Amino acid sequence: MSALAIPFDYLDKVFIGHLHSDHFGDLGDLWVGGVISNRQVPLRVWGPNGAEPEYGTAYAVEHMEKMLTWDAASRLGNVNVKGQQLELTEFDYKGVNQVIYDENGVTIRSIPAIHALDGPVSFILEWNGLTLAYSSDTYPNKWWIEHTKGLDISIHECFLPPELLVTKQKFPLADALNVGTQVHTAPSMFGKVMSLTEPRMAVAYHFYNDFDTAPIVEQQIRSTYDGPLSLAVDCMVWNVTKDDIRVRMAVVNHDAWPLPSVTEKLPADPKDRVGFTQFLLDGREVFTEVVQTIYDQTNAQFGTDIPAPN
Repeated sequence: MSALAIPFDYLDKVFIGHLHSDHFGDLGDLWVGGVISNRQVPLRVWGPNGAEPEYGTAYAVEHMEKMLTWDAASRLGNVNVKGQQLELTEFDYKGVNQVIYDENGVTIRSIPAIHALDGPVSFILEWNGLTLAYSSDTYPNKWWIEHTKGLDISIHECFLPPELLVTKQKFPLADALNVGTQVHTAPSMFGKVMSLTEPRMAVAYHFYNDFDTAPIVEQQIRSTYDGPLSLAVDCMVWNVTKDDIRVRMAVVNHDAWPLPSVTEKLPADPKDRVGFTQFLLDGREVFTEVVQTIYDQTNAQFGTDIPAPN
C-alpha cells in the first residue's frame, strides 16, 4: 500500500473469501500496521460464516484479536488508536447473489464457492456500470457460471497443473491430482469456465507465475479458451472503461513511507497508556541529560515546547 502511495485511510474495508491463511493471514498486519501507518478510521471486515461457528470469520477475527492483545494494548497512549477499532460483518456462505455491501454507489454480492471445506465465497462488485468478480479459491461451480456471464473483469483462481505440483512443489502424484483438480481449478478447467462466461477480460491468479510455469499454464488455458487473458502478477493494473481495458504494470517505490492520514492525525493521549509494571520501571537505566537534549533539539526543529519526562 505504501509502495503504491495509497493512504491507509482509503483502504479500510476487507472482504475475505475464505479462511486459508494465504487469503487472510495478513489481516492482523493490516489492522495493527494501519494504526501506526496513519489510518484514522476503523478497519471494516466482511467474511462468511461456516458450517460450524468455529469455521466462520467471526471466530477467526475474534481469536486474531486475542492473539494480538499485547500488541493492541502496547499502542494505547503511545500512538493515536482511532484505527484500532475493528468492525466485523459475518454473512451466510450459502447466500446466492446476496447483497453484503451497498455504499457510495458500490454494490458487492456473494455467491458460494467450493474449496476444501464449506464456507468459501466469491464476490461480485458493481460500480458505475462496470462489474468485476473475484472467485477466491474455488472448484468450477454452477453459481459462478450463472452469475458472472459477460463481466468486465473476471478474476478466477487458476492453480498449477498436477505435473508442476509434482516437479516444482514436490507433491506426491496422488495428492497433486487431487489438490490440482478437485480442491482447486486447473488451467484447462479455468479456460472452460471463461469460455462459458465470456468476460471482457479473464484474469488467472493463484499460481506461481514465473518464467517456466507461465508458458505451461497459458498453453493449458488456451486449450479450452481463446478470449482476452491476463496472467496476474503483483502490481498489475487494469484500467477499465466501457470502451477499453488496458493492462499495465504499476511503477512502485518499495522504499516509500506510509502517506499521512487524509484527516488530521491527532497525538496519543498518555492517560490511555497501560505502562510498565514496577519491575520494569526499576530496571530502566535513565539517561536524563541525553533525553533532555533530544527533546530540546526536536522542539527547536519543529517550533514546539513539549516537556521532557521527569
